[in-house]
Amino acid sequence: MSITVSNISKSYKNIKALQEISFKVKPGELFGLIGPDGAGKTTLFRILTTLLIANEGIATVAGFDVVTDYKKIRNNVGYMPGKFSLYQDLTVEENLNFFATIFGTTIEENYDLIKDVYVQIEPFKERRAGKLSGGMKQKLALCCALIHKPKVLFLDEPTTGVDPVSRKEFWEMLKRLQQKDITILVSTPYMDEAALCDRIALIQDGKILEIDTPEAIVKHFPKQIYNVSANNMYQLINSLKAYEYNHSVFPFGEFVHYTDKRSDFNPMELIVHLESKKLTDIEVTKTTATIEDTFMELAK
Repeated sequence: MSITVSNISKSYKNIKALQEISFKVKPGELFGLIGPDGAGKTTLFRILTTLLIANEGIATVAGFDVVTDYKKIRNNVGYMPGKFSLYQDLTVEENLNFFATIFGTTIEENYDLIKDVYVQIEPFKERRAGKLSGGMKQKLALCCALIHKPKVLFLDEPTTGVDPVSRKEFWEMLKRLQQKDITILVSTPYMDEAALCDRIALIQDGKILEIDTPEAIVKHFPKQIYNVSANNMYQLINSLKAYEYNHSVFPFGEFVHYTDKRSDFNPMELIVHLESKKLTDIEVTKTTATIEDTFMELAK
């Protein structure tokens, strides 16, 4: 296994950031850690990249123990933290040369590995890193994390604050990196990005809720979901929450995702209830569960 995590726990005074986290990541796998801010993703990344020591449990990365073999791990992993942490006053090229030198290599030696990413920022190689756009900063940070040809790549919320086009391009680049036998552990709060991973772990309040492929996790959803819409979204949400048979009510774009406690649910009964609340243009239709629906159900 490229990464093994066994019963890892970490506390900050009386706050439990991680509680008995366990999972394994196979060589060459793109594994996603999916959860909201404060779920414990960054704490786990810092433990696996030897920047923090867990209170309990053991973990290995690329076959090395995160405590006893921390120097070897640092030579074998690339880490891209959530916050842009390169030298803002250095140019694109200077940043890349600096990190290559630290690891005893050169841009030329590993150019094939970063080529797909670097060609997009090469026209700006004389520009200072602090003057780059959000998407360009992420691409530079990825190049710097890859320049020493790591076995395992850690990406902590790499697309946060990046425009949709750059997000799409970034994930396409990750898929290409997979083909070069690099194991990738990526964290994200975006549920739509979960579907792009080989396997995912849903995490909330420092606990793993479920681990499986995105497809399998969605299939595990226990109830039929309905898209509900009406003329007044705010009133609709409150009316659904007040309905005695509601199991879950969550806004989802232009609809509200609704599940009912009853196995013999009749949508017409719900429509009658909503009409009694003076709502109009009511529609209730079946829909399929998403990763987000599953996460909200597991986190209840």
